[in-house]
Amino acid sequence: MRVFGFLTVYWRDMLRYFRFRTQLFSSLLQPALWLAFFGIAMAANFDRIMMGDTGALPGVPSVGYFTFMAAGVIAMNVLFTNLFGGFILLFDKNWGLMREMLASPMPRRDIIFGLCLSGVTKSSFQATVIIVIGLLLGVAFFVGKTAVEVAGSLVGIFAFIAVFAIGFLSLSTAIALVTESPEGFQGVTTLLTMPVFFASNALYPTDAFPEALQWLVAVNPLTYLVTGIRHFAIGDHFTAIGVEYLTTTGDIALAFGALLVFAVVTFALAWRTVERAVIT
Repeated sequence: MRVFGFLTVYWRDMLRYFRFRTQLFSSLLQPALWLAFFGIAMAANFDRIMMGDTGALPGVPSVGYFTFMAAGVIAMNVLFTNLFGGFILLFDKNWGLMREMLASPMPRRDIIFGLCLSGVTKSSFQATVIIVIGLLLGVAFFVGKTAVEVAGSLVGIFAFIAVFAIGFLSLSTAIALVTESPEGFQGVTTLLTMPVFFASNALYPTDAFPEALQWLVAVNPLTYLVTGIRHFAIGDHFTAIGVEYLTTTGDIALAFGALLVFAVVTFALAWRTVERAVIT
């Protein structure tokens, strides 16, 4: 029954995702528009501001802002997908479906397992689409890599995305279970979106941030996701918009470990919340 309930929650959420065509296309169109408009426009401005001086070092590849930002767009999409992913539980609560699930023989933790797996699946699917669109638009991912190396890089990217998705979807689930209205859920998640997204390295270097923001960047899970994506998609040593980026195996292990800790903590929070939930 436990496995059956887990798969039922997962399959139900995936069917809803693909059947609601407006939501599906908007979730894919928004990052494409970011790349096509914001990315290209900002890349042109950065090129003009830098006046050809990108801070390139001898023997170190130099990438344009468009490629630099593309990794941030992937991370942004994963963040938004999962931070708002718990909204479906409010729908279930308002329509009485949550009461039926909690009263069924299915273990309550299966709700969390199923939703987390659907979040990982949707995030991986969306990231794949964004990577393909980015490559078509001229994003310089996987340059000089063989097919086997590209496959290994994709595995690394999707591993980072999976752990990050579990962490934020678990957090979103816990928020949805303790809020009583869609407006309350929207208010909390929207409040979290700005500091998480803008206090990260998704769109720009963070080395010039004030010290207070540096601390926020250091504990921001999105920072570690973007670091992992750039490492596997661009490389472990490159320059972009005048800044040198160098990541070692230890840095990537630390980033993945930080995301893993975040996912474990928020998953435990969601588990505790659903076990204690009372729906009237």
